Amino acid sequence: MSDAVATTRITVAHSPDSDDAFMFYGFACGAVEPGRFEIAQVLADIESLNRAAFEGRYEVTAVSVHAYAHLVDRYALLPHGASMGDRYGPMVVTRADGPATLDGVTVAIPGELTTAYLALQLYFPGVAWRVLPFDEIQPAVVEGTVDAGLLIHEGQLTYGDDGLRCLVDLGVWWADRTGGLPLPLGCNVIRRDLGDDTMREVSRMLHASIAHALEHRADAVAYALDFGRGLDVERTDRFVGMYVNELTLDYGPRGRAALERLFAEAYDARLIPRPVAVEFVE
Repeated sequence: MSDAVATTRITVAHSPDSDDAFMFYGFACGAVEPGRFEIAQVLADIESLNRAAFEGRYEVTAVSVHAYAHLVDRYALLPHGASMGDRYGPMVVTRADGPATLDGVTVAIPGELTTAYLALQLYFPGVAWRVLPFDEIQPAVVEGTVDAGLLIHEGQLTYGDDGLRCLVDLGVWWADRTGGLPLPLGCNVIRRDLGDDTMREVSRMLHASIAHALEHRADAVAYALDFGRGLDVERTDRFVGMYVNELTLDYGPRGRAALERLFAEAYDARLIPRPVAVEFVE
């Protein structure tokens, strides 16, 4: 198929976090040549990216795996760029004197389309919730504005600094439930109307950027440090290692099985509108 959209500008949208910045390091440092494309970055929180994807606003974007279940017709899955929690993931936290279970508790969530919220629904069907921006959830729990909060991003490493305790780590729960599969959280997708040739070419460049970052880890972590919202070098390196690894470079059999299992469970629970076939840009 020839390119359906005659453009050389490709906007890559991702969240303003150290792990996503790390993946883009190959472009940022000039190691990956953009060729015939002009590559632009847009940074926004993941729920904003999810909503923008429904409009097809960006050619390439990070989205929640949950959101992708609604976007299959417009976007194709890239075989790299995944964020997976391998026995770790989004956490429900509360104060030390807070509730011991989620019975009757309203949980602050970072968005209805986040995979964190999808996993929470599978863990505790019918959970009561309210949406807050992801970076306001931890302070809200500390201040007592909410009884419990669902933390994503660096909050998974810093909640203990605020005296909070973890009620459930959904990555651990998922691994125990599935015999050790990682929990797929975020994925990179590309607009189908770009055409097969362009999708493959852009995919190769993005893969090269991630590979370069992994091969030049110290430099890439230093670049990502500015995106860590207060994390020091040690914690930035740890956080990056949690979500940028061999599963990010390629889903592999475990990653693919994890996606298939999550989509199947979500559809069985009627949390997504239809079955989702796991097919990648080759």
